[in-house]
Amino acid sequence: MKPGSSVDDLGVFFEGWHAEVATRAAAVAGDWAVDLDADDRARTHEAAQALAAAGLLAYCVPQRFGGAAVGRPDGVDARALTLIREALGWADGLLDTAFAMQGLGSHPITLAGSEAQKARYLPGVMAGARLGAFCLTEPEAGSDVASMRCRARRDGDRYVIDGEKAWISNAGVAGQYVVFATVDPAAGRRGITAFVVEPDDPGLTVEPMEVIAPHPIGRLRFAGCAIPVERRLGAEGAGFKLAMRTLDVFRTTVGGAALGMARRALDEGLARALGRVQFGEPIFEQQQIAAYLAESATELDAARLLVFRAAHLRDTADRRVSTEVAMGKLFATEAAQRIIDRAVQIHGGLGVTRGSAVERLYREIRALRIYEGTSEIQRVVIAAGLKAGRG
Repeated sequence: MKPGSSVDDLGVFFEGWHAEVATRAAAVAGDWAVDLDADDRARTHEAAQALAAAGLLAYCVPQRFGGAAVGRPDGVDARALTLIREALGWADGLLDTAFAMQGLGSHPITLAGSEAQKARYLPGVMAGARLGAFCLTEPEAGSDVASMRCRARRDGDRYVIDGEKAWISNAGVAGQYVVFATVDPAAGRRGITAFVVEPDDPGLTVEPMEVIAPHPIGRLRFAGCAIPVERRLGAEGAGFKLAMRTLDVFRTTVGGAALGMARRALDEGLARALGRVQFGEPIFEQQQIAAYLAESATELDAARLLVFRAAHLRDTADRRVSTEVAMGKLFATEAAQRIIDRAVQIHGGLGVTRGSAVERLYREIRALRIYEGTSEIQRVVIAAGLKAGRG
């Protein structure tokens, strides 16, 4: 089996150079070996190095800052990022996460960083030497970002941060943390401000968290964590818009990762159905098994249409495309869950055996329906778009 990242069947959404991006990403995915017993943090560093060597991390950084990304004023191309994540998701959820976090953890710096900040952090992002982290979620502030409690107060030429962030990818391995904290809790979202915190800053501690799929993730605690004023990203109070602008790009790519995982599940399910013999014939010949595969193939194609339509519009439309992006993320992640579940069923007992590809996918897909906007929040966004005339 080969990673199924291709632009051939959806050419209307792409430009000529996207084919090379898809090919390069598929090559990395095809060469990557999954080791379930290896340390997640060590594997994340290994993944970042492999992605950098293939030139894929350069698509997280605009050309004007030394990267390969082109397109909108923010300089990244959602179609390229989504194609890459489709290929990497086919191979391994941790490999995909390593790529996603280099983009998510650096894009706020690209958008709002000073020239000095960009010079300090972006080269390391592209080289895979500095792993990124995006620190927005708190134990009591997930979908409701405005209820953020992590506090930053100005103290002369520095800010002092106190509070907690939870479920932060790359916690403990990141070379920089983009942290969102409020400078004025009474102001709600208008008080949220972004900062760059480095791992050796005094007052920062990291606690690992265990989740169901291999993933370097944890909790950050800030206790009088003092950082220089020069590490603020943009103006005070501009952090909420900065976070949303970042998520507008990378929420689309979550759908790409879901497509890759779903395609791998379909590939594995088809191979099992053709190779497993029961009652004297391959189980593919059982009507219900064939129906499972037919449903999965149809849902996968529908998901690709929605996801790459959203990516195309995000790159080319002169308007907000929140509704289309939400549709793509919602349908792709929910459909991938169903496709993977069917593949597990086709595998029978092997499907729930640790080490099988479909068992790993079953654990990996679940988080995609939660992070960067839950499925429930995507439905809220879609409904709001309908009310406003699909704005």
